[in-house]
Amino acid sequence: MDSTVAAIMTQNGRAETKVVSTPRKTSKGGWNAAIFIIFVEVALRFGYYGLAGNLITFLTNDLHQSTSTAIKNINTWVGVSAIFPIFGAIVADSLLGRFKTILLSSTIYFVGMVLLTISVSVIPTHYREAVFFIALYILAVGEGGHKPSVQTFAADQFDEEEPEEKAAKSSFFNWWYLGIVVGASSAILVVIYIQDNLGWTAGIGILTGALGVALFIFLIGIKRYRKQAPVGSPFTMVAQVFVAATRKRRVVQTRQGWGICYEAGGTDIEGQPRKRTLAATNQFRFLDKAMVIDDLDASSKTRNPWRLCSLNQVEEVKLVLRLLPIWLSCLMFTVVIVQTHTLFIKQGSTMTRSIGPDFQVPPASFQSLVGLTILFTIPLYERVFIPAARKITGHSSGITMLQRIGIGLFLSIVEMVVAALVEGKRVSIAREHGLMDIPKATIPMSVWWILPQYMISGISDVFTVVGLQELFYDQMPESMRSMGAAAYISVTGLGSFFNTAIITVVQAITARSSGILLGNNLNRAHVDYFYWILAVLSALNFCVYLWVAHSFVYKKVEGEKPQEGRELAFAEHLDAKT
Repeated sequence: MDSTVAAIMTQNGRAETKVVSTPRKTSKGGWNAAIFIIFVEVALRFGYYGLAGNLITFLTNDLHQSTSTAIKNINTWVGVSAIFPIFGAIVADSLLGRFKTILLSSTIYFVGMVLLTISVSVIPTHYREAVFFIALYILAVGEGGHKPSVQTFAADQFDEEEPEEKAAKSSFFNWWYLGIVVGASSAILVVIYIQDNLGWTAGIGILTGALGVALFIFLIGIKRYRKQAPVGSPFTMVAQVFVAATRKRRVVQTRQGWGICYEAGGTDIEGQPRKRTLAATNQFRFLDKAMVIDDLDASSKTRNPWRLCSLNQVEEVKLVLRLLPIWLSCLMFTVVIVQTHTLFIKQGSTMTRSIGPDFQVPPASFQSLVGLTILFTIPLYERVFIPAARKITGHSSGITMLQRIGIGLFLSIVEMVVAALVEGKRVSIAREHGLMDIPKATIPMSVWWILPQYMISGISDVFTVVGLQELFYDQMPESMRSMGAAAYISVTGLGSFFNTAIITVVQAITARSSGILLGNNLNRAHVDYFYWILAVLSALNFCVYLWVAHSFVYKKVEGEKPQEGRELAFAEHLDAKT
């Protein structure tokens, strides 16, 4: 507590001086803490994209894998890396807490990078592939613990009870993603060039060194962090609600509702922020039976959590169930994302990439166009789009999280249409010059033709990726936010597996014809047909998303205005200040 001297007027008119105790504002948390966490995340993204961005080149050129095999191996690795965060989230929320999970998983990731460096330098050729893939999957384990914890841990540095910090948290997700893009773009522009021109040993070595420095910086900020204690397995709470509702499935609803219900609010847990009480909602009404007090509950001296659950528990499970359809309807978006670091690279590698007489742009470096687009788009989104949209909608963020995601999904359809048209043009030029059966020949077509599809990819990421990050943090129960981050990340993983399944099905269907899709000769691989297939699937998926989003109900908290009213009031407050 801080002591403040104050002058107080007494009843007889005399002024007296008293010492008043005021709460001391904590020095922990906020941007002063989040910036250290951002450093370690930027370094891991630097390492991840420095590797993943050019991995198809290493697998096809150095390990001599076919294009389709390399794509499937990359999809499997990306998928596993995105599925493991589900287990990492359980460890973070139930056992170690987010800080310890980040520290442990980042150390594992660093070990994997060291082994990766050794595998491309001193390991004999006949053992190289095995050691290389072992190192890749050690990285996947590290990713599993790091990804669901680090963003949630950084967002936890902003107190939702403080209006200024709550407003800062909304902007945090945009600037957090911007930091990731800076790390990824730097790796794609610099490290990939080094890999192609100086060798993979130097390229991977730089990534390993950067990660080591970032871990040191992360530890420097240890006294600034707000650390939250683990709360136990989130699956237990979910299971209790379903078991209790099943046991009371024969309870009959009356005109007045379910009868007497157990409405205890959230229980505060030491080391966790104060839990807010959720308001009752009308969706998934069958779960409401879990909080009905029947004769057995009334006669029992203690509450059996597997028979009787609180209103807060039931509503938290409903939050999770509402997010599942959104999660499923974003799978096709990640299938489209996968193309930027697989087929787009192979597409660009066949085109004219010269800048001047001596410089050839590495094909994988064109992924940086996505990052550069994001670097320009996010500040415009924050400074121009949000204020303009806010005046129209009255929403503090300009548009809702679901609207933001939907815009990105629509742009992903446009991206595939543009990519298909450009690929069709590339093939027609190859045919005109008699290069169809010379797969290694350079097509006399500038590589800048693929610039639009990369730029559209970057803009769609600003809308959908950041929107998903915010949605799965904001709408998940507070005790399950690491799991929310893992759920968002796992969309990428399942999308990668889905992409592999689409390739397998397409190849099986076309195997009987001479023009098999996605064969080794890109000129006859009919990649444009594959892009059109993805465009059609994405359009169908977008229709499903619109239907799901239309019925989505945002989190409601007791004592707070409904979201639309709250956002309108906040917008009016901002307009009054400006």
